[in-house]
Amino acid sequence: MGRYRPPAPAKSKYITPAGKQRLQAEYDYLWRVKRPQVTRSVTEAAAQGDRSENAEYIYGKKQLREIDARVRYLQKRLSDITVVETVPTDQQCVYFGAWVTLEDQYGKRAEYRIVGPDEFDDAPEYISMDSPLACALMKKRIDDEVNVRLPNGHQVYCIIDVCYDQSPSKSIEKDTWKHD
Repeated sequence: MGRYRPPAPAKSKYITPAGKQRLQAEYDYLWRVKRPQVTRSVTEAAAQGDRSENAEYIYGKKQLREIDARVRYLQKRLSDITVVETVPTDQQCVYFGAWVTLEDQYGKRAEYRIVGPDEFDDAPEYISMDSPLACALMKKRIDDEVNVRLPNGHQVYCIIDVCYDQSPSKSIEKDTWKHD
């Protein structure tokens, strides 16, 4: 019997338009390109005879299971997400999709963009809206101080700027999903 693992906390449903395009591109690639390739290679390996000692067949079946699991996840996730395309009326306040410039007590500045949990790994400046920092920043305004609880203690930041600009100089969003 396996070890019990509690269910993962539910992810937020929000995503940027570019994030949705990336998930859709990954789904299309896996379903239309990668899965048929792997299926063909498994069929060819199965035709070679004894499957119990056929490494290509065993590896291909494992690969198919991984692809099918990811495709199921993407199907469910794509049907559940909400694309946020509008900019809030109060652009001095931090909401989903905002670029936020922070300054710590030592004067060091950092810039982050608050995005959905499915897209924070697209760029180092992206943070998930479910992260402790993003949760502390939500609904705060320029010049507000934010106390964030981190693994190594508390950190105090001051919000220097909030921007919803999607210009190429700010945004590092990817247009397509990177294939292997």
